[in-house]
Amino acid sequence: MEKPIEKNVEHRTWDDFRNNGLLFYINTILHFMGWAIVVEVDTETKLVTNCYPARVKYRGFDEQSQDEEHAKVAEYLANSAPNFPEEIK
Repeated sequence: MEKPIEKNVEHRTWDDFRNNGLLFYINTILHFMGWAIVVEVDTETKLVTNCYPARVKYRGFDEQSQDEEHAKVAEYLANSAPNFPEEIK
């Protein structure tokens, strides 16, 4: 028997998604096809104010950005991976 959806879904923010490097990871895949998820960020609060899909002409990220974002993804995985087996039950 399936669990009700509300027990299987935890609302998170675009800021959380972005800060964990997951936006970068997904955009790395989307860039290959000329797409990206664009987030607009308030310059003062640094919080996401808008988010939308877009067609883009660039492919990939510069080396410094990749290094920084890979570190965020690695930290997210290191912190979250121990919980993965229990979460999928």
